[in-house]
Amino acid sequence: MDSAAIIALLQKNFALDPQTAKILVVGLGNTGISVAHYLHSLDFKFAIIDSRAKPPMMEEFFQQMPDTPVFTGGFDEAAFKVATHLVVSPGVSLNEQAIIKAIANGSKIVSDIDLFACSVDKPIVAISGSNGKSTVTTMLGEMAKATGIEVGVGGNLGTPALDLLALNAQLYVLELSSFQLERTSTLNAAAATVLNVSADHLDRHLDIAEYAREKQRIFRGDGIMVINTDDPVVYAMYNNSRNTYTFSINAKADFHLAYQGDTEYLMHNESCLMPLAELPLEGRHNAANALAALALGVAVGLDEQVMCNALRKFKGLSHRMQRVAEIRGVTWVNDSKATNIGACVAALQGYSRKVILIAGGDAKGADMNELAPAIKEKAKSVILMGKDANLIKQALHDCVPVYSANTMTEAVQIAASLADVGESVLLSPACASLDQYKNYQDRGEKFTKAVLALVDSFPLASASLSQRVPHNHRTTLAERS
Repeated sequence: MDSAAIIALLQKNFALDPQTAKILVVGLGNTGISVAHYLHSLDFKFAIIDSRAKPPMMEEFFQQMPDTPVFTGGFDEAAFKVATHLVVSPGVSLNEQAIIKAIANGSKIVSDIDLFACSVDKPIVAISGSNGKSTVTTMLGEMAKATGIEVGVGGNLGTPALDLLALNAQLYVLELSSFQLERTSTLNAAAATVLNVSADHLDRHLDIAEYAREKQRIFRGDGIMVINTDDPVVYAMYNNSRNTYTFSINAKADFHLAYQGDTEYLMHNESCLMPLAELPLEGRHNAANALAALALGVAVGLDEQVMCNALRKFKGLSHRMQRVAEIRGVTWVNDSKATNIGACVAALQGYSRKVILIAGGDAKGADMNELAPAIKEKAKSVILMGKDANLIKQALHDCVPVYSANTMTEAVQIAASLADVGESVLLSPACASLDQYKNYQDRGEKFTKAVLALVDSFPLASASLSQRVPHNHRTTLAERS
């Protein structure tokens, strides 16, 4: 789309006129910088504000746009008073008092996704959910590439949506968080899904019902809905008046699992697409992710067999059920991206044999009692660390042995002392990471480093890892109290 057409849509939908609009971009992170570049390219007047005294990307931004007004060190209400429009980054809550007052005084909220939706005339696939959205987004991107389509993949994952405009792609695949969706009003995706809904971000959302309502905003418009019939909260979003594809790993659906003889297949109605065993990802929940990606791909016209070939080559994402190593018969799996209960439960349910679980961090207000049944069923023992370790311990009611660790290295050493040949050690924290780490990637990398250090620490194949761990590490929390 050319600039004139984009500006016409912005004027129609948001009264955004380059001559009169005074836009305040709230947050100088990746999203904020992408918005700044976009507004600058269309000659809009704007300023940026950030509550941090020195945002990490400020120097880089000043080099790129030295004449742009930037306010830091707090939310000065004077900057908000003159703004006709606010573009609030997803990391900033709309419940900030300065934002609430600005909206009450007539400022309009516009999201980066709104700006993006007004700037493309090619199909958009939108993907949300508590768990699996990064995997499905990446899967679908790889499927589209395999068909020869120029595809832009980003949003909440990787590249900010507005930066994808430089690609002039034929198809856009966006991962969208609840924070992005709550401030988006014009997205009309050609195909969209909410993969699942479980307790997450309750430190920002009032309750899980509000969280689900924000997720459901992804279905605004008239595109094809892709619905997970295994999730009752998602299934309640079903709309009989809309063109809809369903997927399930537990029952028959448009995309489902079924046996043909002794082989279990990914199915599209009655057609066998590929054997499940050819999907190179751990955990049955990844079968659901693959079915969702196939449904979305079919919705936008991608060839099924080309998509299946792409699935056969798909190795998964870093920090998401990523096999780190097998050491002396013990498999070590990094699922650091499991930052909520639902992701941890999904990871545990993918195992037929009980695992040693490393969990804990910042629970973000979630009810840890919801984690207990899966741990009781699937965990041999649990090693807890981080800010809300005690909340998880209390929720478990001694249903499994519980161990305490202050660092990831200590957690890995304890796990090594407990694991027997043929077992798995799973880092799947069920919590956010910022209480101890820069982000979930940093947490996963610390886990990987500690696991690989075992090889150097215990070089003799005949030596038992459990013999090398100090005895006091094997004391349970209950025994210490």
